[in-house]
Amino acid sequence: MNFEELLAFLGRNQMLSLILAALTAAIIFNEISRLFRGFKTLRPAELTALVNRDNALVVDLRPSADFAKGHISGSKNVQMSQFDPENKQLSAAKALPVVLVCKTGSTATDAAKRLKKAGFQNVHVLDGGIGGWQQADLPLVKGKG
Repeated sequence: MNFEELLAFLGRNQMLSLILAALTAAIIFNEISRLFRGFKTLRPAELTALVNRDNALVVDLRPSADFAKGHISGSKNVQMSQFDPENKQLSAAKALPVVLVCKTGSTATDAAKRLKKAGFQNVHVLDGGIGGWQQADLPLVKGKG
């Protein structure tokens, strides 16, 4: 296929061409914004290594009932409604790596943005949340922690 045939195809299929261009632009925008958001996404194995190597603080943002059903060992439960980066307990951990965990990863992303805005330098989000942790067949601890 040469360039002229490609142009002819695009001319005959304008709607498909526009959809392809929009999807390509959306993917590029998403990847560029991910590079500049200021925090990293960790896979479950990377979280384990970070906790063992750097004594990372793991903050679970799920409701208390979900936390009690199963959570990552050593994690602290903070409700998103009570999440405050300026809290004296949390602000004391500014020097530590902080890993945010929620059910799927979307709530933790919002919390990570707030931490970065509050001056935390080493912020991470668990990819896939607790669901990703369970898919990796890693253990959960039951109880209130």
